[in-house]
Amino acid sequence: MSPILLNFLIRLLVITTIVFIGHLFVLNFLEYPILNDNIVLSYTINTVSAIIIFLLLFVLRHKFTNQLGFIFLFGSVIKFGLFLLVLYRPFYADGIISKSEFFTFFIPYFFTHTIEIFSLSKWLNKIE
Repeated sequence: MSPILLNFLIRLLVITTIVFIGHLFVLNFLEYPILNDNIVLSYTINTVSAIIIFLLLFVLRHKFTNQLGFIFLFGSVIKFGLFLLVLYRPFYADGIISKSEFFTFFIPYFFTHTIEIFSLSKWLNKIE
């Protein structure tokens, strides 16, 4: 396995796991239900989609060097579309999206997206 892919996967999985545990700790501290609002599904969707987007960019790096940024943006749109397809309906079932539901989506989305951007910028700056 490429060191670029291995570093990304390790970084993503370690940071996402730490954030997930921290998220559960905060929910517990605030006396919210811990595994409510599809939190596991949200973290899973965001982590798996980040891996797929990064792998896709890695595979297409030689063929579409100048279009990698657009492919990344398209992948981000698909990731958000997955949220709309899978999580939006249960979140909005009662007519409102609570703070807990919002953060259940936003925290893993933000952290996986940030890790993707950091890893991609570091990797793409090395491509000649």
